[in-house]
Formats: sequence, C-alpha cells, structure tokens
Amino acid sequence: MKITVLQGSPHKNGSSNLLAEQFIKGAGEAGHEITVLDAAHMSVHPCIGCGKCGMNGECAFKDDNTEIRNSLLEADMAVFVTPIYYFGMSAQLKAVIDRFYSYTTRLSAKGLKAVLITAAWDSNDDVMPYCLAHYEKLCRYMNFENYGTVLGTGCGTPEMTRRSAHMQAAYKLGKSIR
Repeated sequence: MKITVLQGSPHKNGSSNLLAEQFIKGAGEAGHEITVLDAAHMSVHPCIGCGKCGMNGECAFKDDNTEIRNSLLEADMAVFVTPIYYFGMSAQLKAVIDRFYSYTTRLSAKGLKAVLITAAWDSNDDVMPYCLAHYEKLCRYMNFENYGTVLGTGCGTPEMTRRSAHMQAAYKLGKSIR
C-alpha cells in the first residue's frame, strides 16, 4: 500500500511528528511504501475560492501543493499529522486540506484510507472532539475510510510524548494497516 503522510507541525521535532514517526515505523515494518511530506514547511498558498479549478482542474496557484496533490492521487492512504492549536488542526495542515478543492472530484473518487494523528498539551476531555469531528466529516465528505486515530493528549513536549502510551498506540496502528 502507498501511504502519504502529511505532517502539519511547524516543529519538525515536535510531539505530533514523534507520534507520526512511530506510525511510519510500524507501517514500514508491515511492508508499506511511505512518502512523508512536511506540509508545514512547504510553500502552500491558502485557497482563495476563486473557482478557477472547478473542483477538478488546475489551481490558480503554482506552489508545493502540486507535489502534495500528486502524492495523494497516487496513494492508497493519507495520514494527517497535526498538533492541536486552539482545539483544531494547525493552519499549515488546514491550508493543504482546503486546497483539496481543486481536485476534490479525483481525490474523493479514490476512496482513500485515512488516519489522524494529533498531539495536544492538555489531557482534558474537551481538547480533541472538535478536531476529531472535523476529521470525521472530512472523511465522510471526501469518501475516505477512517482507519484509525491517535489522539495524543498530554503530549505537550517531546519528552512528555516519549513517555506516553500514545507512542506505542501510533506504532501499533501503523503496524496494523493492511
């Protein structure tokens, strides 16, 4: 299976990327082909809703989103990796998702498998529901099959994350992908 991992953290060595590394390790051991795109450090202009693409054409912007689009259109699975910022995904990852607009028809027709990996400082019950609801709605709208989530609460620093049970959960999720 071809897996595209979209990292949305501005912190290259941050908690969400640590969890993603464990997922990648497990998925790699399970024999999958993995492409990691550091979307947070790529040049991705936010969608301006100009309609030039018609949801199935070329975007008005020529930036690194072309690489992301091509990778997703070749993939069998998309993994969304993000820290939780104000109860949602990072702006960097959200910009990538908003740009799905230019290839919604092609991407939703694929029936991609999807995974969400998050990291948040807090462990409160009300930290993850909003990001999770957004991800679940995205899956329904885009015809993605949700293969699982790692909702890394209490992962405020890389040290906290390394000590958390979420590291093993991310590894096991990656290893379980079929």
